[in-house]
Amino acid sequence: MDYAQVILDYLPLSYRNKEEEQYVGFLWDSFVSNYESEKFEFANLAFHLLYMSYVCFAVWCIRAARKADFEKAMVGFQNEVENKLFKADSPFKFYEQLKEATIFRFIKLIGCGNEQVGEFSRFVKFRNRIAHPSGTTTFNDRQALDEHIALVLTEIGNIQNHMTPVLQELFGAFLCSESNDPEKREYIDDGDEIREALIHDHYLSLKDIETCLGFDINSIADNENFAAITALFDAFVLAYKPDME
Repeated sequence: MDYAQVILDYLPLSYRNKEEEQYVGFLWDSFVSNYESEKFEFANLAFHLLYMSYVCFAVWCIRAARKADFEKAMVGFQNEVENKLFKADSPFKFYEQLKEATIFRFIKLIGCGNEQVGEFSRFVKFRNRIAHPSGTTTFNDRQALDEHIALVLTEIGNIQNHMTPVLQELFGAFLCSESNDPEKREYIDDGDEIREALIHDHYLSLKDIETCLGFDINSIADNENFAAITALFDAFVLAYKPDME
């Protein structure tokens, strides 16, 4: 089961409120307890919700980095739904307006084609088949569930790879914003500003931070505030690179 813990590296380091943090913790604890007691069907349901939570956090970052594209992707929804999706103050709010599989349409905004999106969303259809009374169980042994979890983690890795441009766009925007100016930003200390305005606001995970660490600072060398930007970037690297080693 240890390999399943990899999913935790893709989930946020910080949440907007205790309820969100407790919810994700509850899902993980439910997975572990059901796995250890060999209730593999229920363990899979908990792991699936962790997977879908990851997708929510990815879409949250996509919306933040590519607002215009996100708005275009909502064409076809009712106006009320569009407004609520665009103004949602939590990644989990997306599900209040969408069917579970519908959220994957926003994954197309990171360059994934229909075939790839189909691969990502197939777990929803699979979950739907086993989440209703059928008189049979799909996961009857540890190996069957382990193999399924391996597939889920593979698709999470694929989504994460496609997220690289989005995350680096978010990070670049953060560096070039008022966050590089201690007199204008909310927090004087670099570490506090990074933690709150970047990692907390965008629900960044260890994997997301790893991507941000790969940002090419010289790509914005022509910015008039480059010295301040570099200082903020160096503070970020100093604070988080040890976690990657």
